[in-house]
Amino acid sequence: MAGQRSKRGGREGRLAQRAAKPAFDPCPPGQIGGMYKPLSEADLRRIYDTALDLLEKLGIGEVPDRLRNDLLAVGAVDNGMGRVLFPPELVEEAIDQASKTFTLHGRDPKRSIEVGGNKVYFGTGGAAVQTLDMESALYRPSTLKDLHDFTRLQDTLANISWFTRCCVATDVPDNYDLDVNTVFALIKNTTKPTATSFTLADYVAPIVEMLDIAAGGPGEFAKRPFMKAHISPMISPMRYGEDAVDVTYECINHNIPISCITAAQAGATAPATLAGFLAQSLAETLAALLMVHAIQPGFPMVFSNWPLVIDLRTGAFSGGSGETAVLNAASAQLSNWLGLPSGVACSMTDAKAIDAQYGMEKGITSMAAALAGGNLIYESSGMTASLLGASFEAFVLDDEMHSNTYRALRGVEVTDENLGFDAICDAVLGDGHFLGGQHTHAAMERDYFYPTLADRAEPRAWAENGAQDAWGRARTRVDEILRDHNPSYLTPEQEEAIRSRFNILI
Repeated sequence: MAGQRSKRGGREGRLAQRAAKPAFDPCPPGQIGGMYKPLSEADLRRIYDTALDLLEKLGIGEVPDRLRNDLLAVGAVDNGMGRVLFPPELVEEAIDQASKTFTLHGRDPKRSIEVGGNKVYFGTGGAAVQTLDMESALYRPSTLKDLHDFTRLQDTLANISWFTRCCVATDVPDNYDLDVNTVFALIKNTTKPTATSFTLADYVAPIVEMLDIAAGGPGEFAKRPFMKAHISPMISPMRYGEDAVDVTYECINHNIPISCITAAQAGATAPATLAGFLAQSLAETLAALLMVHAIQPGFPMVFSNWPLVIDLRTGAFSGGSGETAVLNAASAQLSNWLGLPSGVACSMTDAKAIDAQYGMEKGITSMAAALAGGNLIYESSGMTASLLGASFEAFVLDDEMHSNTYRALRGVEVTDENLGFDAICDAVLGDGHFLGGQHTHAAMERDYFYPTLADRAEPRAWAENGAQDAWGRARTRVDEILRDHNPSYLTPEQEEAIRSRFNILI
């Protein structure tokens, strides 16, 4: 009897241990990428050389006067026909002096991440105007409440390493109020690193005042900025966008790290050939880096070269295609080859429902970007419907997908212990199996990820438990999180100060 009680106690202890957070997480964020190399060394060099030729001989058009003067001051050339040209030595200088790694701060320092090198992190992006409603399973316009709910939902998901607003609050018509209330939703509901966008440069300074309140006082945010800006200063093909350039100046002035996003579309605003697309897109993202170099050399910038694909039969955006997978993987490889912090976009399924198309497209594209070593993989959580939609259920399903991706990136550790010579001998000469052995128990917690949403039951048990699909299981999980997780990462005094200064609408 004593022996039986001991056995039951041991089993119960192991079950309790597995229910808790594992002492050793088998698949944490920040795994090492770079194994998948769609481009050879010769390919990389030819694409880069073509990008240099484009910048030197064609250059960039529609350069705002302020930026033109700063670019000419560092060695760019005005060709007299409305375009600014960049000598190759100036491009190489900008690359050499660029920030290679930097800390993306969370308000909670334990949630900060180091950007650059060969570490891979999944996060969010997007500006979905529709939300997949959990009640009707149909799309409706996204609201400010949705943004607050998405923010507190992702706050619980370990594999979202930073949070950019995933939807636009379409019920906030004024652009300034929209930018203000977007930032408020982020700082109220999460302490992870965050990111936002600014419609106009004039909005940056007052919003920094809000961030200062959250940081503890005037000037405190700039000392340890926990929010970066998403800016698209390039308009494909090969010209600057004045409003975004103005925002860049203001962000650098307030020490807001930036992600300069190039988002050309193959066959529309960039060549349809994959190689030609990569050459033009690289040239444009380098032009964004040259802009930053002219303003403040070495300022923290994510080199966000996002190749986007359209269906050339219809013109529809195709975010879940194999071409998207290989182009973003190649983009990550190019950026890492240059030693620049890489940002790419994947997991942008074209599926509207949480279905087989959804899973296939998200799995293929996100795995390719991670294997190629994309430092920051944007759009990778919660997005549906070719970036037009965001889904609560998708957030929790994608989080589990990322765990599996990180586990794949972690690979196989070959050690004397892991090779298991003694364990093999013991099993062969003893019970004839490895079940219950110490070697198996050690590996069980160290080497394997156990999903909570993916169903591994046999068919009869699955049917007896309600024959629920992944969409239904995810909906149940979201309901639980939104019911129980109601953080307020602002003190009452901070929130009162913000509400007295800004038009907070929720």
